[in-house]
Amino acid sequence: MMDEPAAGPLKDGFGRRIDYLRVSVTDRCDLRCAYCLPKDFKGFETPANWLTHDEMTRLVGLFVGLGVSKVRLTGGEPLLRRGIAALAGAIAAMPRLADLSVSTNGTQLARHAQSLRAAGVDRLNVSLDTLDAAAFGQITGRDCLSSVLAGLDAARRAGFAPIKLNSVVHAATPEAEVRRLLDYAVAQGFVLRLIEPMPMGECGRGHTHVDLNAMGARLAAEAGLLPALTGQGAGPARYWTTGRGTPVLGVITPMSRHFCASCNRVRLGVDGTLYLCLGQEDQVPLGRLLREGASDAELTGAILAGIAAKPERHEFTTRPERIVRFMAQTGG
Repeated sequence: MMDEPAAGPLKDGFGRRIDYLRVSVTDRCDLRCAYCLPKDFKGFETPANWLTHDEMTRLVGLFVGLGVSKVRLTGGEPLLRRGIAALAGAIAAMPRLADLSVSTNGTQLARHAQSLRAAGVDRLNVSLDTLDAAAFGQITGRDCLSSVLAGLDAARRAGFAPIKLNSVVHAATPEAEVRRLLDYAVAQGFVLRLIEPMPMGECGRGHTHVDLNAMGARLAAEAGLLPALTGQGAGPARYWTTGRGTPVLGVITPMSRHFCASCNRVRLGVDGTLYLCLGQEDQVPLGRLLREGASDAELTGAILAGIAAKPERHEFTTRPERIVRFMAQTGG
């Protein structure tokens, strides 16, 4: 029987409320996006070191007991993990959880959308950097744009709303292609979010960011969108909306305008490592402690000590060489 600590608020040493946990269920991916993983990368975690579904559920339950109300399942590509819908269902059933979402590249979404929705997943974020099939193949290493679009159709039919499209935009991205993505999102009823690449690993540092605040404002003005007065969800995006207040376009700007002062999240790697900041090396080996026989009380103590030591901010702009691990190793 899991001990039930009193619910939060869970706060770090800078007074930030930590209520959002991102959980990597695998570091494997069926794509090789140029800004995320090198084509020849083979340094994946040994499957024997992956947390089992029961271990993952146990740790997530401890975070929820401490006041975390939002959980996102990520990867790698989470839909490659066997039994993903069952895992989602176990987490969705936690009484204090308010929101369960999944980030996916969409390649497997057509066959999983209905089961994820039935399991209690509330929202989806789907990676989509271009609608041009040739460009998609160059970015991802695979000719499978049609599978992603079919997955988006299946997700909409399954009743997911909102569906957010995550698009990494860098200095070499044609603005005309971003405009095309925005038109597609508007037509389909999706939300497009433009994301600046972060210098994580050698491949991440190979893509120069562009100020998406300026690009977002230009595109929003062209489309007749208005700045949102308040935030639209758990994340750091700033949005533009329709006249009815429906979010349509957002930007996530860790490089040009960081949002560390309002950071509300930590990440759990597939091996149970708790990463406290994307741009720092601070971490807590929760998976190792769990497998060494730690009690719930001991694991809770390790979580609290880690949260108290969460860094104030990343150093992507001042020390871009600092993080050698790739995004898929941390959890997207």
